[in-house]
Amino acid sequence: MIPYFVIIPLAGAFIIVLLNHLIKSDARYAVTDSAANLATAALMVLSFLSISKTGSYTVGGWEPPFGINLVADGLSVLMLCVVNTVSFAATLFSVDYMKRYTAKRYYYSLFLLMVAGMNGVILSGDFFNLFVFLEIASISSYALVGFGTEAEEIEASFKYIVMGGIASAFILLGIAFLYSRFGVLNMAFISQAARANPSIAKFPLILFTFGFLIKAAAVPFHSWLPDAHPSAPAPISAMLSGVLIKTLGIYTIIRIAFGVFNWETGAVILRYVGIATIIVASLTMNAQKDLKRLMAYSSISNIGLILLAFGLNTKLGFLAGIFHLLNHSIMKSLLFLTSGAVFYRTGTRQMFQLGGLAKKMPATAATSLIGSFSISGIPPFGGFFSKLLIILAAVAAKNPAAALWAIFGSVLTLAAFARVQKTVFFGEEKKEYENLKEVPASMTSAMLILAVLCLAASLLYLPKFRKEFLSPAADALNPQNYRELVLK
Repeated sequence: MIPYFVIIPLAGAFIIVLLNHLIKSDARYAVTDSAANLATAALMVLSFLSISKTGSYTVGGWEPPFGINLVADGLSVLMLCVVNTVSFAATLFSVDYMKRYTAKRYYYSLFLLMVAGMNGVILSGDFFNLFVFLEIASISSYALVGFGTEAEEIEASFKYIVMGGIASAFILLGIAFLYSRFGVLNMAFISQAARANPSIAKFPLILFTFGFLIKAAAVPFHSWLPDAHPSAPAPISAMLSGVLIKTLGIYTIIRIAFGVFNWETGAVILRYVGIATIIVASLTMNAQKDLKRLMAYSSISNIGLILLAFGLNTKLGFLAGIFHLLNHSIMKSLLFLTSGAVFYRTGTRQMFQLGGLAKKMPATAATSLIGSFSISGIPPFGGFFSKLLIILAAVAAKNPAAALWAIFGSVLTLAAFARVQKTVFFGEEKKEYENLKEVPASMTSAMLILAVLCLAASLLYLPKFRKEFLSPAADALNPQNYRELVLK
């Protein structure tokens, strides 16, 4: 089952373009939508079928360390579930939202390439193929950010390309140093070789940290994200904030720093970068008037919270970080889709130009309220429980300052999203929006799916579900467990 997470979206990306060249009528757009939805739905189903399975798959029968191997463990399978569920919701939302754009076949082809890249990054068992898949996902996202081809989109895409290129250079240089030292690039073999003397990989780890923190949009490398989000189509904003920066940034750095090398210095770096990210992004978020820029800074703030949790370098901290990563992927994707629904009907992202939309767009307003409650840490939604677990992990690690910074970020997030709800949905109704109506069913369905998941995610706080889903993911960050899975 493991290779299909790469094969299905990769094949779909080429099939969509081929079908649209063969079908010479308007029906090709329906074929494009259907093919993209079918591919992402298949990936979502495969993710949940794989949830209790682990294993290592060798491509072409070439065994590690020289062959390519794909590894599914507790963390990678959970990440696959998150990535492909959000991808399905974003694809469903795109069916009507993307009608205003031309060249839809290229949009869906790039979208599926991005999904293939993310799935490949999650499953890669060697550094070279991790870099290849990372570039596939990154280059696709560069094009998708600038898909509207207006000046604003092109400028944001260019800034994103520059920052992404710098990050990729750091990562590739780190891989080159590892290869020069170990002669192989398989993660499990390098982990085994470095077990006696982890300091031999210190310089490559520093390079990786810089590169992946840029991909994660952590402070001070965050400047590209607030520009990329407002410019991208709403489904791409949901993917960028919901899963792309988590997969290419957070997942990769924790997998390498903790799951391969058990790098204690890396935990200290992540902790302090996380605190700085929370402070800067939380304060900047409350000064925003553009709805999507506010949400972009909120994403950066929550990235800081996740980094802080992993930076505690404890089992409970890993659990909390994974839990909040999962929750934030769902709730922030939902919030970007609701902001896209608002823009779809009103044509503006400026909050002071909006007001009273709850009466005209009840489904959008309700799902936006659920997403706002969850990201602000209001019970009984998943965001409350993951933030609570981070605070408890900080206290258990005898780091009350970290707990206070987590509370600080949560309070400012609550203030920001209370303003969003009051201004956009429950403020004074504007005359120009008297004849407004709800968005189409495909867009509403996508938002409702994620809204239900915001509530369902709270179940993971219960001991039974935590043991079933979160604990295996946290255990995967033990290098010994990773080596045993691959080298058995």
